[in-house]
Amino acid sequence: MLHYFLKRLLSLCLSLVAASAIIFLALEVVPGDPASYMLGLNAREDTLAALREELGLTGSILERYLAWAGGLLVGDFGTSYTYRTPVAEMISDRLWVSLPLALYALSLSTLIAFPAGVWAAARRGSRTDAAIMGATQLGVAIPNFWFAMLMVLVFAINLRWFSAGGFPGWEAGVLPAIKALTLPAIALALPQASILARVMRSSLIDTLSEDFIRTARAKGLTKGQALWRHAVRNALIPVLTILGLQFSFLLAGAIIIENVFYLPGLGRLVFQSISARDLIVVESVVMLLVFAVILVNFAVDMAYAWVDPRLRRRR
Repeated sequence: MLHYFLKRLLSLCLSLVAASAIIFLALEVVPGDPASYMLGLNAREDTLAALREELGLTGSILERYLAWAGGLLVGDFGTSYTYRTPVAEMISDRLWVSLPLALYALSLSTLIAFPAGVWAAARRGSRTDAAIMGATQLGVAIPNFWFAMLMVLVFAINLRWFSAGGFPGWEAGVLPAIKALTLPAIALALPQASILARVMRSSLIDTLSEDFIRTARAKGLTKGQALWRHAVRNALIPVLTILGLQFSFLLAGAIIIENVFYLPGLGRLVFQSISARDLIVVESVVMLLVFAVILVNFAVDMAYAWVDPRLRRRR
């Protein structure tokens, strides 16, 4: 187990180094000058040079990359070109919206998908199975932003159970904040729950056809006992993979939903920073999201070792 852990940890570190270099170089080749964007087309050259010096844009690419990467290691994300505030503070404020939203949506997705997938697999070929798979196909096909606008129309405008957008902040109380995140979380969770339920059903059906399940039944276990004691746990490996990918997507890919509900999250911050050509903010937020994705995949790998004892024994 220790050997497996160290191997995955080394892979995590190398992935972070490669990702930071790719992100920095990709944004550096984007045409346009942040100083020219901030001062306008008619700005004097000496004024532009002074602003570039102040923003740290005058050094070589290698020097600027090392300064940026070194700052990331100590928690210094730099200063926003546009807002002139520390990027770490901006990310911290927005993270307290995006992270709870992602966890809320992932929880809803799991609570819906896990019993639906198990129920469909246990009744394979029945009307219940067909109904669940039909519902999941519909959930995958419906765009989440369209579903979000439909929920705003029904639950915010017509029924007035929820607000149409905005976020009151956690200082206003947990219940108002959770209420503001409910519709966005449902809009994000619907397609993810559909995908997860289909994966759970397929994996469980494959597991139920294995020899050890037939052996368990031959020893006297009922169908339900064999399902819950042996089949479900062995079917979890592909499900864990999807869960890790879904959390990464929900954290990093909620830009459209955050704009539909006007939520001040990381996705909206990236969108605004790209529009203002605030590259230091874009680099830092994207790097943070990449770190979250890699860290989640590392956690999923550790969960693999817990679910499958063969990985713990492998040398």
